Amino acid sequence: MTITRIATHFSVMHALLFVGIAALLPLGTACAAQSAQAQAAQYQQTVQQQQTRDQLQKSQQQQQLRQNVSDNAKVPLANNAQAQQQIQQADRAQQDRDRATQQDLLNRQQNAADLPRVVPQPQPAPTGGG
Repeated sequence: MTITRIATHFSVMHALLFVGIAALLPLGTACAAQSAQAQAAQYQQTVQQQQTRDQLQKSQQQQQLRQNVSDNAKVPLANNAQAQQQIQQADRAQQDRDRATQQDLLNRQQNAADLPRVVPQPQPAPTGGG
C-alpha cells in the first residue's frame, strides 16, 4: 500500500510540476525576447558611439592637416602683414566651422541616445486550431 501511495504522490507532483512549467513558459519566452532586444539596443548604441568617436577623430586629423598646410603657407608670406592677417582670419573661420561640425555631431549623438526605445511586444504563439 505505501508503494502505491508513493507512486500516486509522485504522479500528482509531476503533473503539478508540468502544469506549473507550462504556465510559466510564455513568461520565460517573453523575458528572453526582451533580453535579446535589450542586448540589440545596447549593441546598436555602442556601435553609434564608436562611429561618433571615429568621426570626431577623423575630423580632428583633418583639422590638424589643414593647420599644417596653413602654417606652411605662412612661411613665404612672413613679411606680408596683410597676407598673414588674411590667413589668420581664414584659419579662425575654418576652426569655427570645424567646431560647429563637431558640436553638431555630438548633439545628434546625444539626441539619438535620448530618444525612447520602441520595444515590440512579443506575439502570441499561433494556435493549432483549423
